Amino acid sequence: MNWERLLSSVRFGMEAYRSEKRHDRTEYQRDYDRLIFSSPFRRLQNKTQVFPLPGSVFVHNRLTHSLEVSSVGRSLGENTARALRKRYPDSPAHFEEMGAIVSAACLAHDLGNPPFGHSGEKAISTFFSEGRGSVLREQVEREGGRWSDFTCFEGNANAVRLLMHQFKGRRKGGFALTYSTLASIVKYPYSSQLSGGKNKFGFFASEEADYRSIADELGIPCLNDAPVRYARHPLVYLVEAADDICYQIMDIEDAHKLRLISTDKAKDLFLDFFEGEKRQRRFDNLNFVSDLNEQIAYLRSSVIGLLVNECSEAFMKHEEAILSGEFNGTLIKSISENAQQAYRQCSDFAVANIYSSKDVLDIELAGYRIIGFLLEKLSDAIQNPTHTYSQLLLGRIPEQYEPEADDLYSRIQAIVDYVSGMTDIYALDLYRKITGMGLPAI
Repeated sequence: MNWERLLSSVRFGMEAYRSEKRHDRTEYQRDYDRLIFSSPFRRLQNKTQVFPLPGSVFVHNRLTHSLEVSSVGRSLGENTARALRKRYPDSPAHFEEMGAIVSAACLAHDLGNPPFGHSGEKAISTFFSEGRGSVLREQVEREGGRWSDFTCFEGNANAVRLLMHQFKGRRKGGFALTYSTLASIVKYPYSSQLSGGKNKFGFFASEEADYRSIADELGIPCLNDAPVRYARHPLVYLVEAADDICYQIMDIEDAHKLRLISTDKAKDLFLDFFEGEKRQRRFDNLNFVSDLNEQIAYLRSSVIGLLVNECSEAFMKHEEAILSGEFNGTLIKSISENAQQAYRQCSDFAVANIYSSKDVLDIELAGYRIIGFLLEKLSDAIQNPTHTYSQLLLGRIPEQYEPEADDLYSRIQAIVDYVSGMTDIYALDLYRKITGMGLPAI
């Protein structure tokens, strides 16, 4: 892969369009603005990140998480761009745009995630693999549909669909983002047939041909043709690193605010990223503020700054392998030994003490019940569209989706599009109305 080709401002769905108008904003800055003003992005404010949506204590939701990942991603992109310009001073590649590309891709990385956190992805998958939806497999495969797209449902692949698919009444190309921004979002650039039963793949069968055309245009190597697998776009590593940095570090801070972990434990986890004089300096700086939340916020910001620099250096160290498609693993696992060990400590502690907390488990249980119930009723409706009750249910689905499509694969996609796009609050409200537990105000 070469940088000049990888950094392309061609817009998906608008390849033949050439405007003479000149903008002060770059094409990648326009990607960012297009995303941040969109309805799917606004809906992230009512989607669970890890902890239940806030009561008296405000913790992260999908929207605040995405904004923070975007901020960290911009720093990673700009750091890397400066280093690449020094390494290739005569290159015509627009390295100066990398911060904007990574920032926009980070902003969109969670757009396809369903309500109720990661349990939402599992709830959709298990409905089709273990639940009532499993009876649909034979007909989907008989019609040539890819069943693993549903049993391995992946929020990242769903984000790609949301951004690229021409929904009914919408324009060609979906969001019509630049090729580089779209490719930078695809964390797992392969078919669900290669996911090994895990919720990790990059695009549904419905978007595969479009992704192929983008990857081929950018010069991304195709590693396997059937099932399809591509190398990653290099900027995916920076988007992934920004997400890794934010969710791990911010979850510790949120857990402290919710009093799931003590102040001393949070301090120890963050201070362990630093050694010697750097550790002592941060320990001394804690004396300047007495507010415990501010102390943790200071240490959190210091850790993020360190990890941004570490991941930027890791990218440059492995740039040749990344461009050849031979780099395996993640940037966060390629940082210095002390920082890597401290990051693992945070991860291990979070798994043992945060992600298994009662509040987190309760929201996952609710997500399974609500999403499974909605998919059950809607899948019954698309199989029996002439039934009166089915018509009432299908009348709730927005016009942009197509539950009346000719093939079952597309009809299932329509109801999954609808459910995965819901906020936690909307899904709960619809569940209550369908079950008769709640009625609209009269």
